[in-house]
Amino acid sequence: MDIFMQAAIDEARRGLDEGGIPIGSVIVHDGAIMGRGHNQRVQKGSAILHAEMAALENAGRRAARVYRGSVLYTTLSPCSMCSGAILLFGIPKIVIGENRSFVGDEDLLRARGVALEILQDPDCMALMRGFIAERPELWDEDICTVS
Repeated sequence: MDIFMQAAIDEARRGLDEGGIPIGSVIVHDGAIMGRGHNQRVQKGSAILHAEMAALENAGRRAARVYRGSVLYTTLSPCSMCSGAILLFGIPKIVIGENRSFVGDEDLLRARGVALEILQDPDCMALMRGFIAERPELWDEDICTVS
């Protein structure tokens, strides 16, 4: 397994261990993780701390060229909010652990030139499948699942 997707999975597990939603993300530039995060909506009572947003926040202030040369790894397909942030920062490539539990704004990302690599990783799918089965009320509360 790719070490960067494994780091995102480790973040997702950290979120689950904290009582939250098991979604993790890392941002990689020049072969090194510059930001990592996990969904913290539950833990911090936040409306916006999805894994991708947390990873961006933890990456901190960087020159635009740094983000434009980065790859974002996330265990689940990015929602509209996270996709907007990806576009705003100009991140050119996203590696998605799985999109069977939820399909985010992949069409928008592709239309704007972002390269997507979807792994359908068994660990990512198992994390979400188990979480949704055990905590359907929490999953259903997330804005991402509203259709």
